[in-house]
Amino acid sequence: MADSPAKKGRWQAVRHGARRVDEATPDSRDRAVDALRACAILGVVLGHWLVTALVAHDGGLYTASPLGRMPWLAPISWIFQTLAVFFLVGGHVATKSLASARARGLTYGQWLRARLGRLARPVLALLCLWAVVAAGLLLTGAAADTVHTLVKLALSPLWFLLVLAALTAATPLVARLHPLWPLAVVLHVDVLRFGLHLGPSWLGWANLPAGWLVPYTLGAAWTRGELDTRRAGRVLLVSGTTATVGLVCWAGYPAAMVGVPGAAISNLDPPTLAAVTFGLAQCGLALLLRDRLRRAMRRPLPWAAVATVNVSAMTIFLWHQTALMATTAATLPAGRLPGLHTAPDGPAWIAARLGWLPVFALVLTVCWGAFRSYEQGGGGRRRGPGWRVRGRRSRVVRVHRGVGRIAQAGRPGRRGRVARVGHANGAAGGEDTGAVPRVPRGHRV
Repeated sequence: MADSPAKKGRWQAVRHGARRVDEATPDSRDRAVDALRACAILGVVLGHWLVTALVAHDGGLYTASPLGRMPWLAPISWIFQTLAVFFLVGGHVATKSLASARARGLTYGQWLRARLGRLARPVLALLCLWAVVAAGLLLTGAAADTVHTLVKLALSPLWFLLVLAALTAATPLVARLHPLWPLAVVLHVDVLRFGLHLGPSWLGWANLPAGWLVPYTLGAAWTRGELDTRRAGRVLLVSGTTATVGLVCWAGYPAAMVGVPGAAISNLDPPTLAAVTFGLAQCGLALLLRDRLRRAMRRPLPWAAVATVNVSAMTIFLWHQTALMATTAATLPAGRLPGLHTAPDGPAWIAARLGWLPVFALVLTVCWGAFRSYEQGGGGRRRGPGWRVRGRRSRVVRVHRGVGRIAQAGRPGRRGRVARVGHANGAAGGEDTGAVPRVPRGHRV
């Protein structure tokens, strides 16, 4: 009972901080966009933690997936493979941001450098750390196969960022491209690969940019106002679901929407037509949920949580596999722990893995605290009206940094600098609203 007043005070501080973040956010900001992005990032993270196993065997580690032994778990991938939603949001935000930058007199080069810079900084931090870790493991006698497994898993998120960077650079070219064009490319590639068995072995990789260009161009169509009606969302949801069911049931595509080690065909590596049609269904559902998300995000606490994820989206995405591996390696001296070092061969493994998720989240929080500054940057200069080209934190970051202090339940009333929202370009493609409200001086959110 003695702790009750302290707990009550911390909870009040959390609520107060959330209200300050809510008040600092301009009314013009579409909070549904941020909510969709947060859901997409967290879906990928949880999906990887659930279907990635590092099995200890003969003094080494190798990767396995519960989907290989338990194919009935395929619906998990339908829930947590949310990359299409991220590219939908990315296309919407990038085209809107580019139009805003041009309206302020900025060049394409200035706009692109700012956006790609926010992707590059956290990536460099990840690469540097894992170069040191890999070298240390090899020097201490770790098996080369184990080091390869760990490094490959740690760097696996980078393929996504390469595609995102390429599509971002191509935004002026694809801003008015109809989604049916890249969809037609994916269709023809798969007909050649799986129907006619023609073409070189690398042909399927043409689907990597084309497949993710489909939701990206849908995001551009959203910016143009072509997807504002609920009918558009229903058409995408129904047609995408119908096509995916048909491809899985009658065309031989896997039911799992992620790669499964040892499987003859992967829906994701590279993307297949089934993965793209599944993405269309996801985009349709996301569009239908916009109004509900906007209503939910009017409440300060949910909005503060979403803001926290958005401002650290790349840090969370890049380091979540490292959190899994750090937990696995640190507990190896304790023996083969169920759900962590054992083969994913039954429901007992699933139950044990669910128990490890809070541990992964705790380790990821440590990584977030250590590396989030690389995503948010520091030091820099202005170029052009109201545009921070390099290093300097975007104003949305300066507001949302306060959300991180909510978790620490800091006392209200402590002095802090003015927090402002506007010209937002978070590392994960933050929306550029242009509105600049202020949080009063003398208060830290």
